[in-house]
Amino acid sequence: MSKAIFLKPGGGYDNIYTGKSEPAMPQEGEVVVRFKANSLNYHDFAVVSGMWGPTETRIPMADGSGIIEEVGSNVNDFKIGDSVCSTFFPGWLDGPPNVVGFSTVPGDGVDGYARELATLPSNSLTKSPQGWTSLEASTITTAGLTAWRSLFEDFQLSKEHTVLIQGTGGVSIYALQLAKLVGARVIATSSSDKKIEQLEELGADLCINYKKNTDWSKIVLDYTNGSGVDHVIEVGGPDTLSQSIDAVRVGGHISVIGILTGLEGNLNFVNALIKQVRLQGVLVGNRTHQQNMVKFIDQNQFQPIVDKVFAVEEMATAFKYQETNQHFGKICLEI
Repeated sequence: MSKAIFLKPGGGYDNIYTGKSEPAMPQEGEVVVRFKANSLNYHDFAVVSGMWGPTETRIPMADGSGIIEEVGSNVNDFKIGDSVCSTFFPGWLDGPPNVVGFSTVPGDGVDGYARELATLPSNSLTKSPQGWTSLEASTITTAGLTAWRSLFEDFQLSKEHTVLIQGTGGVSIYALQLAKLVGARVIATSSSDKKIEQLEELGADLCINYKKNTDWSKIVLDYTNGSGVDHVIEVGGPDTLSQSIDAVRVGGHISVIGILTGLEGNLNFVNALIKQVRLQGVLVGNRTHQQNMVKFIDQNQFQPIVDKVFAVEEMATAFKYQETNQHFGKICLEI
């Protein structure tokens, strides 16, 4: 039997344990994947830490990547030896959103990919980018795809646009890298001068320390000659959304992605109305979005930023590290 990491009902770091999970024989339309890596996201943290712990024993982690070992009948997309990565909503293949909540999300409503082997429907996977390691490919499923959808599916980013990103987590760093690949300008915020240096090295055009400049939206407006940015990657939530509205242009787009500052807050509706802002809630994306992203990466090769790698058995330590907010980019687990 193959190794797997389990989480007891309710979650919590003390409720993580290592066990065994035997994959079933692949049936029609199914494949067996040997997973090599996972990457951490805020949603996984909420589940594993116990914030939104599972109601039953669960194999955690939504992001998984690895190699196909067996192929069932009538599988046309993949062959043995292909490098693949998981999808966040296995049943949302294409079209507008059709899933509410997390009941079908691996690592939450169903078992995830902190395991060596799993038998899965082939359409719950996509190919990994060419030349990427499994560790790198594991960063696509949630953070990478959220950034991609925000910039290129819900919005049509081009070199004419200016994007504002918040912080240096996985979604924001992916958004910076993707935006620079098409020649867009990027304004970035961070509370760390060291991280600001890293953002500049990745090509950020303007960096603002939001601890030293609490009214950072004014700096954004000055930099854009009063017009504001075209697009905001909003990961902060309640405490940052009002300034994002201040910083965006009239008719601009704000991708509402994160809740890092809480679940509730006050919003200046008048300003949102006056500026005719489009607020778009973004919860990752569908399989076609992910296939589009992989195709883009294959055509515009770059490497994702992996901050630190832990063994999968060190999952609790990895999430505790995530809680410190020291990371720049993604944290990964090696299986």
